[in-house]
Amino acid sequence: MTGDILVIAQLVFLAYFIGLNGGYLTLNLLALASLRRSLRYRTDGETGVPYLGIEPGTSLLVPAYNEETTIVASIRSMLQLEYPDFEIIVINDGSRDETLDALKRAFDLQPQLDPALRVVPCAPVRGVFRSRNHPELTVVDKANGGKADALNAGLNYASKPLFCAVDADSILQRDSLLRVVQPFMDDERTIAAGGTVRVANGSDVQGGFLVSAGLPRSLLARLQIVEYLRAFLFGRLGWSPLNALLIISGAFGLFDRDRVIAAGGYRTDCVGEDMELVVRLHQYHRERRIPYRIRYVPDPICWTEVPEDMGTLHRQRTRWQRGLAESLTSNWRLAANPRGGMPGRVAWPFMAIFEWLGPLIELAGYLFMVTGFAMGFVSGPALLAFMLVAVGFGMVLSVTALLLEALSFRVYTRRTDMLRLFLAALVENLGYRQLNTLWRCQGLWQWLRGKRHEWGEMRRVGTWSS
Repeated sequence: MTGDILVIAQLVFLAYFIGLNGGYLTLNLLALASLRRSLRYRTDGETGVPYLGIEPGTSLLVPAYNEETTIVASIRSMLQLEYPDFEIIVINDGSRDETLDALKRAFDLQPQLDPALRVVPCAPVRGVFRSRNHPELTVVDKANGGKADALNAGLNYASKPLFCAVDADSILQRDSLLRVVQPFMDDERTIAAGGTVRVANGSDVQGGFLVSAGLPRSLLARLQIVEYLRAFLFGRLGWSPLNALLIISGAFGLFDRDRVIAAGGYRTDCVGEDMELVVRLHQYHRERRIPYRIRYVPDPICWTEVPEDMGTLHRQRTRWQRGLAESLTSNWRLAANPRGGMPGRVAWPFMAIFEWLGPLIELAGYLFMVTGFAMGFVSGPALLAFMLVAVGFGMVLSVTALLLEALSFRVYTRRTDMLRLFLAALVENLGYRQLNTLWRCQGLWQWLRGKRHEWGEMRRVGTWSS
């Protein structure tokens, strides 16, 4: 009897990893088809998009907390955007460093009267400033309330029909906003669109403009480049044609302001405010039978700094896992709704099984198979089969993401860079992924204990920001 249970356990763990990697392989195929359609818009090697001058007005909301190292370069990049009608609203959320002073010095900020309409609640505002040199730039200084609260404050000051949430440590390309707005112009049902986020570490940024993409010296940062490529080019691009995209990165996402306000704005009691908002938008529109589209566009690029030390990366990943758990559980009605469609019937269960509860199953699988082999109740062939599915298939998915990058956007043009990324794709599955699994389990434990929500402080390197 015990032997049968052990055999069944081995088969369950093997089947789980086959299902996990098989699901992502299916997303890969959908992503490839979607990418081919996207690249058809590029003719004769041109990478530009039409500048029509009729694009809807957009407010860029930039929540900032202790961002003095990168905030000026980020805002300069946004001021250079090729877009006919935009404003930038920086929300200083009670920073304890020189974030506000850095903005005052760089952009000649002057106090102005508070013009806001309080359409969504937020922490008290202490002052509003506008730049003399750049009238499209406004800075809101408020009491600390967290990132979601800062974004809600930004919604109160935004005057455009669309808003773009951008992290304060991010760099946009000049045509990023023109590209990400295309779904709104192509289909009036579009309520949200996300673009690709890439790793800025190792790149050359001057005056807020990315001069050249490069690789960081840090192996930890290079491993994250592979992660980001796989997550965006395969994961999100695969869900988009199904209208089942549940995640738009908080670093770069464009939304219909009125639709977000109607859904209640950002939740301040959720650490994963970006994913929670997107899942809630699905639920809100499905319940009310309102036609809508949520899209991912692969080539609008936002560059952001990633952690280069283990402590910061650990805190980031546990926070992400808590946010994922909160986003899914607080919007469980999407899965229970008979009108849930692809988001409720496919995407929500997939994320629940393989992303929310997945770390627990993966960690249990590794421990069971390795311990079982050491104690003799798991055979060598069984362990080998498990490792091929759990680790080998993961390498295939990572390497495939690099190949897709090389065949499509070619951001990293040097052969040595691609070789280093190829090695990182192999190394990522030999310890790094398993460490991430452990951290995500810790994030689940923090979620179960109800850990307090707070800003995710990150130790900034800032060497790319000159």
